[in-house]
Parts: sequence; structure tokens; C-alpha cells
Amino acid sequence: MRLDPEGIYKIARRAEWEAAIAGGQFEGSAHDRRDGFIHLSKGTQVPGVLQRYFVGERDLLVVQIDAALLHDLRWEAGKSEAFPHHYGPIPLAAMRIAHRLPIADALT
Repeated sequence: MRLDPEGIYKIARRAEWEAAIAGGQFEGSAHDRRDGFIHLSKGTQVPGVLQRYFVGERDLLVVQIDAALLHDLRWEAGKSEAFPHHYGPIPLAAMRIAHRLPIADALT
């Protein structure tokens, strides 16, 4: 799987993705809801996020997001660089491509 280095992505668990499909929008993970925004990554950040927060998890998806369809996307400082955060639900129409991510791919 090749990610656009400057593209915007959401790493989601299958159950979160299925809930988004059923509800017509992505409300975020429990972690996102607790923080008050949806954590996103640009393509170059995805491998590091997987290694830091999703090691050992299975049945993950990497969903490409159309940033032009987001109403409140902000780039905010992280520990080492700025990350995209979206405040509010993401409409299903903005969630373009979902790639299944087997654990073997998560760390490469």
C-alpha cells in the first residue's frame, strides 16, 4: 500500500469504520472523543502513529480523507511536528479510500 506523503489519513479500527458507514459520518474513536477532536495524520506520519499507538492491533484500516470536504481541519503541534486534527464529525463523503491494514503492514 502506498500513501500520498501529503495526503490526510485516519487510522481506524474496523468497528469504528462500520459505525461511520452505518451513521453516515465518522464520529471518531473513544480517544478522539475524549480529546475533543479527531486525530489524523499525513501520509508520512502514518507509520510512526501505527508504531506508537496501534502495535499489536489487528483489523485496522487506513482511510484517506479529502481535506477539502472538512469544515474544521487544524494543524496543531505534536511532540515533534504538527498533526492534522479535525473538530467535529467527518462526513462519510470525505472518507475516500479505506485500506485494510494487516498487522504485518503496520510496521513497514
